[in-house]
Amino acid sequence: MPFQKVLVAFDSSELSVKALQKAVAITQEDSAELIVIHVYQTPVFAYGGAFVSVPANLDPEYEELARSVLKEAEGLTTGVSRVKHVLLQGQPAVTILEYVEENGADLIVMGSRGLSGLREFVLGSVSHNVVQHSKVPVLVIK
Repeated sequence: MPFQKVLVAFDSSELSVKALQKAVAITQEDSAELIVIHVYQTPVFAYGGAFVSVPANLDPEYEELARSVLKEAEGLTTGVSRVKHVLLQGQPAVTILEYVEENGADLIVMGSRGLSGLREFVLGSVSHNVVQHSKVPVLVIK
């Protein structure tokens, strides 16, 4: 069964690059549309019993960093005829699933883990969450 729309989650980690390469191969094989999505989340810190967001003046810096990640994905998809690049802010797993629900996709491709250190643990839970709650097939790249 050929896919019509393939969404790939990209965060510039090694596994997300491999996921993007696999998604490109699938879309070229099936003549499908490729949707590359990067979801960034500004940090929220626990301070005592309260949660504190990043100060508003730092938020543009997070967005700029996110744009540079998406720019990297654009460089890796030159030559792909039907590609769309999407930058969203929110909780990554929830935002990816909402995007798929609202815009449609036949397949989600993502790395099993994201960035290193603490973010690796958090983004590893993103792929787990997407697999558990997705209504469409999810291909997890290791």
